[in-house]
Amino acid sequence: MSTSSAFVLGHARSADWESATRQCLQQLGDIPAGSNIGFVYATDSFAGQLHLIVDRLRTATGVAHWTGTVGIGICASATEYHQTSALAVMAGSVPEDGFRVLPFYNRAADNLPAAWEDWLKQSQSHIAVLHGDPANNSLPELLTKLGNELPGGYLVGGLSSSHGPHPQVADTLLDGGLSGVIFNDKVPVATGMTQGCSPIADKHTITDCDSNIIDRIDNRPALDVFNEDIGEILARDLNRAAGYIFAGFPVAASDTGDYLVRNLIGIDTHGKRIAVGEILHPGQQIQFCRRDAGTARADMQRMLDGLKKRVPGTPRGGLYFSCLGRGEDLFGRQAGEMKMIAETLGDFPLVGFFANGEICNERLYGYTGVLTLFV
Repeated sequence: MSTSSAFVLGHARSADWESATRQCLQQLGDIPAGSNIGFVYATDSFAGQLHLIVDRLRTATGVAHWTGTVGIGICASATEYHQTSALAVMAGSVPEDGFRVLPFYNRAADNLPAAWEDWLKQSQSHIAVLHGDPANNSLPELLTKLGNELPGGYLVGGLSSSHGPHPQVADTLLDGGLSGVIFNDKVPVATGMTQGCSPIADKHTITDCDSNIIDRIDNRPALDVFNEDIGEILARDLNRAAGYIFAGFPVAASDTGDYLVRNLIGIDTHGKRIAVGEILHPGQQIQFCRRDAGTARADMQRMLDGLKKRVPGTPRGGLYFSCLGRGEDLFGRQAGEMKMIAETLGDFPLVGFFANGEICNERLYGYTGVLTLFV
């Protein structure tokens, strides 16, 4: 079986799931011989019909293995669908011994299937493409555990986003934790992550905190340090800073300057304290960041240029998981984020969704875009 052919792609907008599925199948055309893996992303209005969609795709294409989830928005190559009923499907071939579908990983007691033991020993490099349920509060621990179980494990993906249920597809329909597909080194891929924010000042040290409330930074009142970093104009109007300024937490041992971005969720001007969306500990580093269209586009281009240097030619296919806070908010209504990918890397099949949190290298991020390319 050849592994050099490109994936095939179909996507459609329709209020009716059967019509959307039929249009996707028409675009897929004659499925290449040996196709054995499919990715399906539906907007959340189709959450209740996702099992019917997958059954129809499996029957019509003969592709046995499917993975995917729902999103408030989804993407397909240079197209985005937001707040509407839409479906995006990609299918192709990889070596049969190059992947395994991960059907469950919901609790600390879960382990990879015992039947995978010999398969895992065949390769010292594995990448897991994952979909997570945002209602599972143990996801950070599960990601660490899964990464440790996989030899040379690297994790990418996103948390389902929906106004209702958060179903995932991993051959069957399920929810509650992590699921997806794991590839070994027989399936060559390249990955990149773009941060939607950029630091506005130097790193500081949290010297006093309680849970998610920061009392002191660098042995000074937290709000004093915050106001100095954001500047006098924003400090006069802290309401304006909301949604524009975030707390960044540098990732230890990262050689690329990665940091976790978390929301500011409260400011106590009397006590000069700051509340953030993360449980903290004294001694932890913090770096305030800003998010705007200019910084998001610049970092997106940095990621794409880096991938272009690493990828020989046009990718066979791709998966893109972007934050709900990106998309139209930062890149405009004309699918600017997707078009940047096409302009830099070429025209190739790509599907994905706008997530409620992004997964990269065993961590949960926010305001990021995670791109995985099949090469």
